[in-house]
Amino acid sequence: MEHLAELTDAQLVVRIARSDDGALAEIYRRHARAMYGLARRVVGDVAEAEDVTQEAFLHLWSRPEGFDARRGSLRTYLLTHVHGRAVDVVRSRAARRLRDERATPGGILAGDDLDREVWDLAVADQVTRTLSMLPTDERTAIELAYFDGLTYREVARRLSRPDGTVKSRIRSGLRRMRSDLVADGARDR
Repeated sequence: MEHLAELTDAQLVVRIARSDDGALAEIYRRHARAMYGLARRVVGDVAEAEDVTQEAFLHLWSRPEGFDARRGSLRTYLLTHVHGRAVDVVRSRAARRLRDERATPGGILAGDDLDREVWDLAVADQVTRTLSMLPTDERTAIELAYFDGLTYREVARRLSRPDGTVKSRIRSGLRRMRSDLVADGARDR
């Protein structure tokens, strides 16, 4: 019996079509982090990103014939599915917010909701501005770890740096960001 880690993605998809859950687990091991990172970046919410990623794997499990190796790699296929579903989630959220606004008398958010929305936007803007002011090495490491969903070790490999250096840069950058944000008054109300 072949060891699953030695099989190509296309071979694993054939096994998934035969209901081999070990093949799905191997594909998950290979691609879940990239899929989650993309979903997290698009939807901006941990739970929704996890749901989108899980839905993509369920789709592959239930419709493995949808993947055609002649048209591209499995990673591209999965990331395309995740991106499309994540965009649907964002659109749905926007439509729901619009319906809620219309349902509120006068078509505006209630006072507390409006205050919260303004506060969240202001804090997000401060975080973006603070992140952009970090030294490039710290900013890049933080973006890879938090927005792309990579582990310290994966960030280190991607940047060709020792693990300890990457950990230090991320810690230093986060400490600097926290200090700057607290100084700017960006604490949760």
